[in-house]
Amino acid sequence: MWGQGHFSRASEAESVSFPGIVQMDEDTHYNKVEDVVGSHVEDAVTFWAQSISRNQDIMKIGCSLSEVCPHANSVFGNLDPKKIYGGLFSEDKCWYRCKVLKIISDEKGRTFLGSLIFEKEIKMRIKATYQDGTVIAQAEYGSVDIGEEVAKKGFAEKCKLTSSTNISEEKKSDPGQLVLRNLKSPIPLWGHRSSQSAFSRPKGRLSGRPILDLKNENDAGNHVTFPKESLAVGDFNLGSNVSLAKIKQDQKLIEENEKLKTEKEVLLESYKALESKVEQTAQELQQEKATTMDLTKHLESTLKTCVGTRMKNLAAKVEILKEIRRVNINVRFGNDLSDAIQMLDEECFTTPTSLNELEIIWAEYKLAQEKIQTCQNVNEGNILIAKRNEVQQKLCMAIEVFILEVDELPLNKRLKTLQDLSASLGAVYGQAKEGTNSEEILKKFFEWKCDKSEEFTSVRSETEVSLQRLVAWFQSTLKAFDLSAEEALTSEDTVGNIDEILEKTESSVCKELEISLIEQGDADKEIILNTYSQVLQKIHSEERLIATVQSKYEESIEFKKQIIECLNKSPSVDHLLFIKKTLKSLKARLRWKLVEKNNLEESDDHDGSEIEKMKQEITQLRNSVFQEIYHEQEEYEKLNNLVQKWFPELPLLHPEIGLLQYMNSDGLLTMSLERDILDAEPMKELSSKRPLVCSEVNGQIILLKGYSVDVDTEARVIQRAAAYHRAWREAKEESGLLPLMFLFLCKSDPLAYLMVPYYPRANLSAIQVSMPLTSEEALKVMKGVAQGLHTLHKAEIIHGSLHQNNVFALNREQGIVGDFDFTKSVSQRASVNMMVGDLSLVSPELKMGKPASPSSDLYAYGCLLLWLSVKNQEFETNEDGIPKVDQFHLDDNVKSLLCSLICCRNSMTAEQVLNAECFLLPKGKSNPNPEKHTEYTQYKEEEELKMKNLDKYKEKTINGETNFD
Repeated sequence: MWGQGHFSRASEAESVSFPGIVQMDEDTHYNKVEDVVGSHVEDAVTFWAQSISRNQDIMKIGCSLSEVCPHANSVFGNLDPKKIYGGLFSEDKCWYRCKVLKIISDEKGRTFLGSLIFEKEIKMRIKATYQDGTVIAQAEYGSVDIGEEVAKKGFAEKCKLTSSTNISEEKKSDPGQLVLRNLKSPIPLWGHRSSQSAFSRPKGRLSGRPILDLKNENDAGNHVTFPKESLAVGDFNLGSNVSLAKIKQDQKLIEENEKLKTEKEVLLESYKALESKVEQTAQELQQEKATTMDLTKHLESTLKTCVGTRMKNLAAKVEILKEIRRVNINVRFGNDLSDAIQMLDEECFTTPTSLNELEIIWAEYKLAQEKIQTCQNVNEGNILIAKRNEVQQKLCMAIEVFILEVDELPLNKRLKTLQDLSASLGAVYGQAKEGTNSEEILKKFFEWKCDKSEEFTSVRSETEVSLQRLVAWFQSTLKAFDLSAEEALTSEDTVGNIDEILEKTESSVCKELEISLIEQGDADKEIILNTYSQVLQKIHSEERLIATVQSKYEESIEFKKQIIECLNKSPSVDHLLFIKKTLKSLKARLRWKLVEKNNLEESDDHDGSEIEKMKQEITQLRNSVFQEIYHEQEEYEKLNNLVQKWFPELPLLHPEIGLLQYMNSDGLLTMSLERDILDAEPMKELSSKRPLVCSEVNGQIILLKGYSVDVDTEARVIQRAAAYHRAWREAKEESGLLPLMFLFLCKSDPLAYLMVPYYPRANLSAIQVSMPLTSEEALKVMKGVAQGLHTLHKAEIIHGSLHQNNVFALNREQGIVGDFDFTKSVSQRASVNMMVGDLSLVSPELKMGKPASPSSDLYAYGCLLLWLSVKNQEFETNEDGIPKVDQFHLDDNVKSLLCSLICCRNSMTAEQVLNAECFLLPKGKSNPNPEKHTEYTQYKEEEELKMKNLDKYKEKTINGETNFD
């Protein structure tokens, strides 16, 4: 086995490694021998050595330095090769700046090699030299070939070197060979070394050993390769001739010593655990001893009063038992439920026999009414009316029989009994279970109740027998202790069996108390709850039947009352015709007065006071016309109710009154109103799309919206306006919608006029220009707008054109949604690209060609809310045109709602918007801003002044005013 070494002529330190057996070529230094001392193990095949001639000098220097140089602990943890560390060299005890080159983890190899060379006198026999100056040498310690021993242990591999000229090439091509470099400074061998083994590591350190690159603070050019730990001092002296067996024996002793030390630590931990357990057991025994002593003392004191205590406790239990027996325990064993079942079965209310026949005739009567309602031919209608009248006579007779039968039934009394029973059971058992009716439940309940009753009866009987025996004992004992008694009784006969009697009595009383007081099990509770639910379902079923009979009874009474009136007196339309005649006369007078006023104004010598008087007469006539129109509407509503309930033939028999048109328009369409009777002024500033005129009706300013219609669109306008009007009538002022007053058709032109209230400068567009809404006002207004959308969507109406010009803020706090163009369909209304500032109100799905929906209405709503919230700030949008809400500093609740309406599009409904957190305003009103209030008051006064100036429209003629845009 050959060793590889490198000798520096400038230094006495050398590094030796064992790459394997090599073939030698001739060399000038071949077989030259040099004596060295092993000082440091680098890894399993590499060690450092010093020339023996310098050993004593280096030891002296080391001893001197070790007295003044500090000591440092070994390095722990994972080292970073990119960092600079401060390292204390174990040989010269000096501090160096270090970098980690590599980490060596072959601990066993280093330990073995250290046992062979550390502080041993080694002969190095030079065999060859590489081109880079590396020396191949054979290392021997006495008769031991160190390289051969390392190979035997498996820490090195044998190889052969063919020629000295190829050594350098093989060296470079074999990555497994170590590259040995010259040291520029010596590594001294210290005399005072640590006794700790350098080849075993403490717990917690790195598994491998780092090789550090040291830089001395004074000489940054010196590079030294050194170990982190100091090497262990062996028992070998320099020059001693120790056999390999001795080395192996020492190594074995070291391993056994480490093993014993580990076993010692384990035994010590086990000893401590046992010691702790013994101490805990002693404390528990001491505590148990104290408890036993206390119990003994208690028993000693109790035995002295044993009989008195037992009698006292028994008397207390008997007292409790008396109270329990006084209290009704029916609930515990379901007696109240069984009583309820019996009452429901025996006195059950059944459907009256006349009710079934009445229902059949009612259905026949309703069918006859529906046929009349859909009939359009008068002759056929007369036949249907005759058949209806026959069925009506049969219905009246069936109603008479039904009323007489129900009058004999104690419905109210039975209903009161059921309600009281339901309330009493509910107070005891609480919430019932939902389930289907099942007779199996009642059967199981009665079986359970029978078993429980037998058990309880047996226990109660046993208790009574035991107490009677105890009473009899007391009575016989009185005789035994009575000195005046002549009859002699032995103590054995009287007192001897008291313990047995007490024991039996106590057992019986406790058993009855247990049955009476202990909580029922889950199975018992389940049976009782199921039975209670079944009883409650029977009660509710009977209550519903009684309610149905009572409802039908009330309907029958009302029908009998009204039908008698109708049969005796058929409905008349004469009053409606009279109102129409009155209206016709008033309108003629109004037209004549308008012509007189125009002629008088056009004359050269007209009198101003006379014209003013005539204007007042015209106003009175116009108000009278509207008053009669309102009376006409009331009469129409009465006839409409008669049609819906009793006389569907009225529109067929009296087509001249226009009742069918009134019903189809839900009361919105009127044939009595005409454009020329209104003193209207064109609203040219608002008439860009359709003719708009402004007028006054009973002191209220109104707008007339003109729609161009033909034969087809006229019916659609009426239908759409009626649906909108019907949705408004459901809640009226609470609907959040702009009300529609009247819809009428122009006789001279193909125009339909819609009359609505006029709110000047109340739309959002005008308000935000003149005096923008505050954040609080905006939320109030937009909550009303959400209510309006909810009303429309509930009626399955999609607005489709929500924008800032048809949303109104009344008094800056009540928001309402304006009507839309009734000549257009939903898709036509939604196709218009409405903008608010730079923001489009058209939802992304509409841009993609999808149909309008409630979601698209809410998108426009969200954009309007965002516009009111950020005021004049610029909008940033994404590629789809959707505004970015996160760029604005808004209230968290408002921002959350806007994200749901605009960004996330989570299909919110208008009802969910109404319940949003930002609209849940506190109950207490905030203090108004005085400056804002003053400013708003001035603004209202200006608006009222402008409204007064609208009176000038009365001075203009109405001729030709229907042709403007």
